[in-house]
This record gives sequence, C-alpha cells and structure tokens, in this order.
Amino acid sequence: MSAATVLALLELLQARPGLTGPQLADRLAIDVRTVRRHIATLDGLGVPVVADRGRYGGYRLLPGYKLPPLMLTGDEAVAVVLGLLAAERTGLHAAAPALESARAKLDRVLPAALREQVGAVAETLGFTTAARTGTAPDAEILLEIGQAVRDERRLQIGYRSWRGEPSDRDLDPYGLVFHHGRWYVTGHDGRRGAIRTFRLDRVASVHRTGHRFRRPEAFDPVAHVAAGLAEVPYALDVEVVLHGPPDDVRRRLPRTLGSLTAHPDGTLLRARAEHADGVARMLAGLEWRFTVLRPEEVRVAVREHAARLLEDGRSA
Repeated sequence: MSAATVLALLELLQARPGLTGPQLADRLAIDVRTVRRHIATLDGLGVPVVADRGRYGGYRLLPGYKLPPLMLTGDEAVAVVLGLLAAERTGLHAAAPALESARAKLDRVLPAALREQVGAVAETLGFTTAARTGTAPDAEILLEIGQAVRDERRLQIGYRSWRGEPSDRDLDPYGLVFHHGRWYVTGHDGRRGAIRTFRLDRVASVHRTGHRFRRPEAFDPVAHVAAGLAEVPYALDVEVVLHGPPDDVRRRLPRTLGSLTAHPDGTLLRARAEHADGVARMLAGLEWRFTVLRPEEVRVAVREHAARLLEDGRSA
C-alpha cells in the first residue's frame, strides 16, 4: 500500500469533499477497490471519513474535522522551499508535478505574511548554473530501491535498455547515486554475475524477492558509477599532467571529471570529452599549471583560448 497515495487521498477529501469512488480512483490512477482500502486505512488512523448514500453519494471528512495545520518557523519554511527549488533546478526530484503540489500545500498552510516573504524569495532567486533536464524516476520505484539498499534486500527489477529491450534482473542493490540530473542504482546483477549500474528512469517495475545479501564493506557506489560513466565512449580521450600534488588535486576536483593518478610531475588526469574547447576552458580555470599530453585538438584549443584571454586583457 502506498503511503503517498493515502496522503493524496486525504488531501483530495479535504479539498474536494463529495467526490465519488470512481472520481477519486480516476484522480489517483487507482481502482475503486483500492480507494475503499485506502478509506479503511484512514478510518483506522482515526481520520473520520463518511460516505453519503445514494446514486450520487460521495466521500467526505466528518463535518467539523480539520487536519492539524503545518507549523513551520520562518527558517524551516525557507529551508523547505529552497530545497524544492534546488531539486527542480538539479533534476533531483522524482516527479515534476510533485514539486508544484508540494509548493501549493505549503502556500495553503503558511501564515500570510510568511507565505508572502517565502514567495518573494522563490520568485526573485537566480542561479549561476544551468538547469538540469534529466528524466525523473518513478517516486515509488525510487523509494522501494532506497529501502532495499538500506535493508540489504534483493530485488527483481524490470528494466529497459537504451535500445528499449526489456529484461528481468535479480539485483542486489548496493547504492543509489544522483549524477548530472539522473538517478542510478548500482549493485550485483545476478543475470550477468557482475556489478552493474542501471538508470532508474529505465526501471519499469520492482519486486522484493525475500532474499538478503551482504554489501561489500569497501564498495563505494559513487566512485563505481563515476568510473563507469567515464568509460562511456566520447569523441576525445584526454590525458593532462596537472602540476600539483595528487592528494590536493583529488580534494579539489570532482570524481566525475575523470581518473587521477600520481605522475612524476604531479597528477595525471585521464578523461573523455566531446569538445576540445570545453576541455581548454576547464583547464584554464584550474589553479595548477598543466601539460596536455594528448590529443592534439586539446593542445590547439588551449593555445586558441590563451590567445583570446590575452587579447581580452589588452583591450580591457
């Protein structure tokens, strides 16, 4: 039973009293029998739901019953709203409509003065980074996988490859990772007998198997996903020596940039990229001197970028 659906039903009963079973089922994308089960759940929780008899009868909360108001301090309200805005900007959310409905609920329960102040911040806030447009996963699938990761429970998932080919996998999920607007789960794939990474927006179904597993203690889901994505074919294979201590470079550069290893002259960066000029701009923004080992396209792009910067400096 989905707790999210029960809460959505409660919101509908409060906002639209008198909706019939079929109308509630249609709005919640469930069947009428499930509506009745959720109504019984609310009743068991002490929420008084009454059904009007007759052909056009519907469900409503007992007259006079009100849900307790959501009490947030100013700091708490700002934290929640900024969290919703950040989720939308980064693609971290599980479903875009949920962001709007959550904001609407906050607007409904916040005191007028606080609602006005928080709304002003939301409307005038600017970002220096571009918005991510990754595909959001199904919220219930995300929650189910997250619980299985925590509890070390094996799952059977229905998965679609990038070609659209369906398959069923027995998965021991080791960790959830969010990267560049997309959600991933990584773990042991029983079908392949190896650790694999799956995009959550391609997971069509999730079922618990009842089996337990033990996650390797030294396994780092973030590092594994970053390394796997770094192996995806790109136009350019890049090798650059950064003339800085490896420990210092590792602390300051994101792991998703590429692999970093010790080099006699500092730190060797191996990465893949689509555009040489983007690599040149990235390197120019680093605090260490660097030497491009390959490819030639990046060397040329660095020289051209340096010439533009020099010209801009002269004309300033």
